[in-house]
Amino acid sequence: MRPTRRPSVADRPSPGARLRALMDGGTVTAPFVFDGVQARLAEAAGFEAVYMSGFGTAASHGLPDMGLIGLGEMSANAARIASAVQVPVIADADTGYGNEANIARTVALYERAGVAALHIEDQEWPKRCGFLEGKRVIPAEEMALKVRAAVAARTDPGLVIIARTDALQPNGWDDAVARLRSYREAGADVVFMDGLKTRDLVQAAARDLTGIPQLLNSWLVTPTEARQMGFAIYIHLGVMLRHFADFRAALDELRDTGGVHVPRESLSVEPITRLFARE
Repeated sequence: MRPTRRPSVADRPSPGARLRALMDGGTVTAPFVFDGVQARLAEAAGFEAVYMSGFGTAASHGLPDMGLIGLGEMSANAARIASAVQVPVIADADTGYGNEANIARTVALYERAGVAALHIEDQEWPKRCGFLEGKRVIPAEEMALKVRAAVAARTDPGLVIIARTDALQPNGWDDAVARLRSYREAGADVVFMDGLKTRDLVQAAARDLTGIPQLLNSWLVTPTEARQMGFAIYIHLGVMLRHFADFRAALDELRDTGGVHVPRESLSVEPITRLFARE
């Protein structure tokens, strides 16, 4: 009797293929993370994917999300996070860091990092966080060329290419919707309207782009509501905002009282050590 061959790495579905399978089953909720321990904690909590935040990655360098870090820092962080977890990683790739030739290199480095999906946006460089004012966008036709270049550059057909527009704040609703439709026609697997600051806008995006897979960046709706609205991916900003708020509160407590309250069950480094020592 011939021994059963153990599956090799080559036999396993790619990260992108696994993310696509998850999307086929409904909305994929991915918490914001910007380092390996956050990603591992999210995985341990049962989340099926994680999202590498550009804002968080810049913040981890002590910098604002205003185009002050580039492809090297972002792809390196994507690789660290992807190597820390087994769930798919969705990663911010800013503007793609240049023209179509640069886009090809960006895709190559992110694929090498092991991500399942990446998103590129239509802002001018230097870009700004999607929830900040003062953004400027490139012509839609130029962004469509970037989307086509990203699709052509991927060597893994499973890699999910996400096209983001930041046109809502500078150009208004109609232009933002038209841009996303054109990016979908250019080959984007998923589209992403950033800067949706109210529930009404979230609902409007679901309504006006019905039939096109969308990524939602918000904290204003529950994952169940996002699923009911038809979003393919829900990256949850609230986790990162809570992280910053809790850390600041702990620092204020230490400064003002001389101590920090830690729940008894967390008064040890052993749980985190065990988390990293998994087989």
